[in-house]
Amino acid sequence: MALVRGGAALIYRGDYRNARQLLAAMGRRLAGRADRLGGTRSLRDLFLEERRKHRLEHETLSRLAVLIEAGPSGPRVALAKAPEVAEALTEALGTNFQLPGALPLRDLLGMVGAHEWRSKGVEVLPLGAHLRTRWGVFAPVRGEHVELVAEAVKRWPVAGKRALDVGTGTGVLGLLLARAGALVTATDISPDAVACARENAQRLAVADRMEVVEADLFGEGRFELVVCNPPWLPHEAVTALDRAVYDPGGRFLARFLDGLAAHLAPGGEGWLILSDLAERLGLRGEDELERQLEAAGLTVAGGIEAAPRHPRSRDAADPLHEARSKEVTALRRLVVRSR
Repeated sequence: MALVRGGAALIYRGDYRNARQLLAAMGRRLAGRADRLGGTRSLRDLFLEERRKHRLEHETLSRLAVLIEAGPSGPRVALAKAPEVAEALTEALGTNFQLPGALPLRDLLGMVGAHEWRSKGVEVLPLGAHLRTRWGVFAPVRGEHVELVAEAVKRWPVAGKRALDVGTGTGVLGLLLARAGALVTATDISPDAVACARENAQRLAVADRMEVVEADLFGEGRFELVVCNPPWLPHEAVTALDRAVYDPGGRFLARFLDGLAAHLAPGGEGWLILSDLAERLGLRGEDELERQLEAAGLTVAGGIEAAPRHPRSRDAADPLHEARSKEVTALRRLVVRSR
């Protein structure tokens, strides 16, 4: 453990079960050490301490690696009693992975878990369907933003409108819009997310109404409706998957707001779905969003809200329970301010 904490990478050569047990033991050691660090009464400081712990855990546990070699049916783990992982690794890494090679055991387990999720699908109740996901693409396991858009398309019909879903991920919000009759363009900067959203559009039979393109934010054109559920916490992302939740410096949100008016057709509107957890944790000023909207020439023309229903909001042992239990996710209808 001292070697790993000092920055050394370890290649494990025993059997697969013991490798997993070693990784779990290392995680417990780190958790015990972090618990003894204590904290302060400030929710912001408790959050920052939680993120420091997460970074330490990620960096340290990622140094325990296993060898991957060519097998009869594709890449295999070079450990005794290892399961078949060829399909999971090919889904996650493609066919250009250099063999033999090494992977952090933690990543390997994540790829296997992502493959299982992909096989079963993630149930999305407002869609009445299971969505396929991929390694590195954030799954819609929290339902508030999905439920808000599902309710919004009932209150403010979108049939026939040209709509844009910014940062589509699995495609979940674009799929809701397409099923409600909108003609959707969905964008994402991640090639894996683009492939994932395209697959889901095909599976749900809306590919004729939902075009998925690789683009940074808006892409080209103007739209009658632009929908975005940006990362809601302005803090650094430790992993690629973290980027769905953490927005370093609040840059994604700022760029979306600054560029929205230029991508709205006359009379169009944007639906911004955003949690207020950042304000409750002291990561964003209480009036900062309002000032950003004003600077971008936007105003709020109404909206709807949802209380949290995810497990952490009900966990009284969570140091951030005070903020999480009161969190509100809002869908704001943004329009260009009249001059």
